[in-house]
Amino acid sequence: MTSPSPAPASAPADPLRKFSNELHALAEQFRERAVTLREVMDTLGTRASGLLIVILALPFCAPISIPGLSVPFGAVILVLAGCYALGLPPWLPARLLAVKLPPRFFRAVLEGASKFIGWIERQLRPRWPWLTSSPARLRLHALAVCAGAFLLLLPLGGIPFTNTLPALVVVLGTLGMMERDGVAVTAAYGLLTATVAYFATFAGLMLQLLDRAKAWIVG
Repeated sequence: MTSPSPAPASAPADPLRKFSNELHALAEQFRERAVTLREVMDTLGTRASGLLIVILALPFCAPISIPGLSVPFGAVILVLAGCYALGLPPWLPARLLAVKLPPRFFRAVLEGASKFIGWIERQLRPRWPWLTSSPARLRLHALAVCAGAFLLLLPLGGIPFTNTLPALVVVLGTLGMMERDGVAVTAAYGLLTATVAYFATFAGLMLQLLDRAKAWIVG
């Protein structure tokens, strides 16, 4: 993520335009070959942490077929967001840095999530500064991103919305912090609450089914 210090008041609001440019540049640079997360972080530079979190969560917000990646992507997001919440510099273990993104991954993200990216660019702007003006509050908000990442990495891909909802929490929370948009951060909290309720409801239904199956077997 960006530095926890707030942007200067004189800085022009440019919600996610730089993010779009970064994504287009990555799509061009890594067009035809697989690329490791280490290469991506080296390319992104100082904004690597926040941009990488958003990039890895975006595919699960759009109908892009990337089976088997929610666990490693969720783990990467969890570690990066956890470092930020603890006030530590961005860090990933060697095993996660070696994770490879498939060829044309960034192009697929652009094509699959272009409408969502465009909507975000139009909506995000600095708002409700009391929520995002201090480093301590930003680190607190990073915990919501950690929660979304944890739910994303659970291997429940066959269940509707169990990847999409946590990914939306991650994207809204991270971009809200990067753009100092308290409305987006609040929306991320609301969506996280709804996501936890959804997961809890599903878990309750599964427990009921298991109890009924057990009773049928015993009976």
